[in-house]
Amino acid sequence: QVELVESGGGLVQAGGSLRLSCVASGSMFSISTMGWYRQAPGKQRELVAAITSGSSTNYLDSVKSRFTISRDNAKNTVYLQMNSLKPEDTAVYYCNAAGTVAAIRYNYWGQGTQVTVSS
Repeated sequence: QVELVESGGGLVQAGGSLRLSCVASGSMFSISTMGWYRQAPGKQRELVAAITSGSSTNYLDSVKSRFTISRDNAKNTVYLQMNSLKPEDTAVYYCNAAGTVAAIRYNYWGQGTQVTVSS
């Protein structure tokens, strides 16, 4: 079992920045990829950014060049630096940790942190 605890959300004006953090604890042997998803009211949850244990990254097109995901494996922590925030970035952001071991898929979620961008 893996527990994920997020922090760093809040209210910011358009053009501002926020940094989200997610600390993982527990059976990390099963985890290879960590990422951030978001869900706005009335919309489906979408992948914002993900990073593998080898530091390969991928991003949602609309956040490329504005958001940066990074990972500190020694601290079991993943970060999402969000710059040039826009009102459409407003959502609940969820940390995710996933991996596959011996054909068993592991997938864990944090409780979510609210990000609100005012215009």
